[in-house]
Amino acid sequence: MTTLYNPLLNGFHPDPSVVRVGDAWYLATSTFEYLPGIPIHRSTDFETWELIGHVATRPGQLGVENVPTAGGAWAPTIRHRDGVFHLLITDAMGRGMLHFTATDAAGPWSDGELIRSADGSASIDGIDPDIAWDEDGAVYITFSGLILGGPRMGEHLGIQQVRVDLENHVALEEPRSLWSGSTGAFPEAPHLYSRDGRWYLMIAEGGTERGHGISIARGDGPEGPFEKAPHNPLVSARSTVRPVQNTGHGDLVVGPGGDWLCVLLGVRPRSMTRAFSALGRESFVTPVRWRDDGWPEIDPVELNPRPGTSVHVDFTSPLDAEWIAVRALPEAVAEQRDGRLVLRGTGATLNDPRPAFVGRRQEHLTNETSATVDASAGVGGLAVRYDEHFHVELEVSADAVTARTVAAGLVQEWRHPLAEPVVRLHIASRPPEATGLLRTSDVFHLSAAIDGDIVELARVDGRLLSSETAESFTGRVIGAYAVTGEVAVSDWTIDGDDA
Repeated sequence: MTTLYNPLLNGFHPDPSVVRVGDAWYLATSTFEYLPGIPIHRSTDFETWELIGHVATRPGQLGVENVPTAGGAWAPTIRHRDGVFHLLITDAMGRGMLHFTATDAAGPWSDGELIRSADGSASIDGIDPDIAWDEDGAVYITFSGLILGGPRMGEHLGIQQVRVDLENHVALEEPRSLWSGSTGAFPEAPHLYSRDGRWYLMIAEGGTERGHGISIARGDGPEGPFEKAPHNPLVSARSTVRPVQNTGHGDLVVGPGGDWLCVLLGVRPRSMTRAFSALGRESFVTPVRWRDDGWPEIDPVELNPRPGTSVHVDFTSPLDAEWIAVRALPEAVAEQRDGRLVLRGTGATLNDPRPAFVGRRQEHLTNETSATVDASAGVGGLAVRYDEHFHVELEVSADAVTARTVAAGLVQEWRHPLAEPVVRLHIASRPPEATGLLRTSDVFHLSAAIDGDIVELARVDGRLLSSETAESFTGRVIGAYAVTGEVAVSDWTIDGDDA
């Protein structure tokens, strides 16, 4: 029996899409303004997943260099046909709707072709594109008609579809409306499936927050017309006490042993009212059954976390694929030198859109990260980032270490003098003690080893770095940064669990 761990992928991994090729499964997720973009995980048992690469590994593949916060790589669909992997995604407020291909899911992937409207003048205006082929080989792109620019910015037009000339990457027709869901807001994340002579259109609706859910409709062909299932939504955690909330944005696949599964996003909120999700939107999985009347049923998502992890990075080997940077590739802001990760400051702080910051996703609700920072040639340190408006950090300068919290323009600092600018820093995310802070998701403990003692500079309410407070599509990324000069980081350790 396959153990269905939940989360399936820990930490900031939203909008999962999955495809089976032979006896392996390939999973793609969103990355927004981070690079490398669009990670590809592979599994042969649906239990153990390996990050084998990314789609966007070269400058220009994704136009995220200047996208606003929450722009960039939105909601991929990954499929496989005739020996080729296809991935469609919206580079929101960047290049537009893109089609990537590869013969090996680990890469390299193509540069990405823009899917243009029927007159060839611009990208199709929409998000969350799905790609499907009918029995004659016609290509259908089904998407959520969200307007991303101009005076109608943010207007939803329901689920739309076009037939596409995939060789020339141009729509063969104007978009047509398919279905607007079962009265839920924001119909999005469509996926088309052909099964037993019927075509099924599965979508998300209700928004990606607490109202999120999955609904489905079916018809005799990929263009419909579609009738909605009588038991929609198929899955939703709204108005429940389930530990996994916001469940939606799913994709169906045949799993090990021939059983159907649904991968989908969700969050793990904590606090006395379970109101704050520290890690953002993660990937989950749940079983699917097909009823005698041909409709699917999807089980509620059960929480089943993996064992804790311990990672040590000594920077003597090349960085693994877990390291990401903001609107730039990691090698653009850092290099490995003499067993250390050396970041080059440009004067940009973590308040800026393109800081010199390289990090890894926080994967566990309880987390301890330590590293030695040498700021003798610059200013920088360790930080936990949601975006440029929400972050906490420990910053080392020539004569002091400063703990800092930034939340929507509010800044608080705690300073401790240093005899020399080489210090071991420690950022911990721990459950709150039995006090009034039980209302928080967790508490940050910001510490430094100074003169042989561990000095805690500050404790910070973790609610400040949650998806509900930051209203972010991403999640916590823990990394090193430089503001000015060069800052060298060594002996990086991470220990985490979900206690």
